[in-house]
Amino acid sequence: MDRPYLYADWTQSLCPTCLRTVSAKVVFQDDCVFLHKHCPEHGPSRALISTDIDYYQRCRGTLKAGQMPRAFNTPTRYGCPYDCGLCPDHEQHSCLSLIEVTDACNLACPVCYAESSPRRTSHRPLALIEQMLDAVVANEAEPDIVQISGGEPTIHPEFFAILDAAKRRPIKHLMLNTNGVRIAREDGFAEKLARYAPGFEIYLQFDSLRAAPIRALRGADLLDVRHRALDRLNALNLSTTLVVTLKHGLNDDELGAIIDFALTQRCVRGVTFQPIQDAGRAEDFDPARDRLTLGEVRQKILAQSPVFKPADLIPVPCHPDCLAMGYALKLGGKVTPLTSLIPPEVLLHAEGSNLVFERDPKIRREVFRLFSTSHSPESATDALRQLLCCLPLVSAPPSLGYDNLFRVLIIQFLDAHNFDVRSVKKSCIHIVHPDGRIIPFDTYNLFYRDGKEARLRELQAAAAASHAAS
Repeated sequence: MDRPYLYADWTQSLCPTCLRTVSAKVVFQDDCVFLHKHCPEHGPSRALISTDIDYYQRCRGTLKAGQMPRAFNTPTRYGCPYDCGLCPDHEQHSCLSLIEVTDACNLACPVCYAESSPRRTSHRPLALIEQMLDAVVANEAEPDIVQISGGEPTIHPEFFAILDAAKRRPIKHLMLNTNGVRIAREDGFAEKLARYAPGFEIYLQFDSLRAAPIRALRGADLLDVRHRALDRLNALNLSTTLVVTLKHGLNDDELGAIIDFALTQRCVRGVTFQPIQDAGRAEDFDPARDRLTLGEVRQKILAQSPVFKPADLIPVPCHPDCLAMGYALKLGGKVTPLTSLIPPEVLLHAEGSNLVFERDPKIRREVFRLFSTSHSPESATDALRQLLCCLPLVSAPPSLGYDNLFRVLIIQFLDAHNFDVRSVKKSCIHIVHPDGRIIPFDTYNLFYRDGKEARLRELQAAAAASHAAS
């Protein structure tokens, strides 16, 4: 009798109950990809990791040599994921570093990986924040992107001093992660933010074009707040990314509508879609019922948006399992997907609905170099200009700038259910610990936030005892 699935691979994952490392089978079943796990204490579990087997397989073949930071901060002692800091076993430097400046927030969102709320009132001192910024610079020399985050960073009593401190450092692109409440409600606040441009961008919480999904995710009707914030940012043409937290069956039917809306906004440079990570506060979230995978989000964008075709949404080479991107040009009132301009022999081509990646390693390395030398959004425009200059049928005017670039990014963060050690080693989105360690976003929310390090120490002790016994 045959098994009801196809065994494809093996990896290490986590028990979703106790967080110990466990063996996991990667299996193809019912046109999906699952992890089958077994914990000696808590028994078997299964997690959906993709609804698109073909795209999942191609992600496994989209490889780019990892870029190391200038320094590693912790030794490799217990094995991944218990050594974060970054340790020498990590394969990727920090493309994006988050500095969390406060635990406080002016909202109490039902979904919040940081579990922030008005009940939490602690702000990190400016001196400590400067030390955290210095830790990023020590590791990266010239960090690609640093994001000031929280909590809600705009309510920090020394908020503008924090931005000043960041701008004094050699950071290529500075982002502000915000719910937009202060931008919308406080006259002159957006104008103060605009003083930090260029090289500054608003990462604006924007979950839906409808009130009901926003209430479900944020606990309040913020539809008018979001639009008023956008009005102010549009007036200043202050670079903005709309950030959409996705929940299955709640707002995943409006991905195309959000992209269409974003394309009409003067200040918006792109949309980032982030399926809920089951970490922190995730009220009314059942991983078996409400999980969205990167593959499924990509499928929904392709079904709902006339802008992008399969060859236009591709894996990001530094972390293909968890990041997918699509770039488009906005020129002369038209929106043109960038990858449709690239000859098939250069990057990739479409066969039906399937992606077939260029197999010539020299060509692939050149294309990846153009798009991945720096993850700074503004430097991507320079890479784009270089690429367009190689195309005989495309005119790349000298005025081509960041305003002309539009990107769609899908970010799938790992949690205890879909955790894959092969993937987390490539994580390039990191959070700075107050003590100066640089920790992948995925593992930070599992092991390093608030009181969770007590459990981590237990797991480290168990790992050390196991290594000693063997």
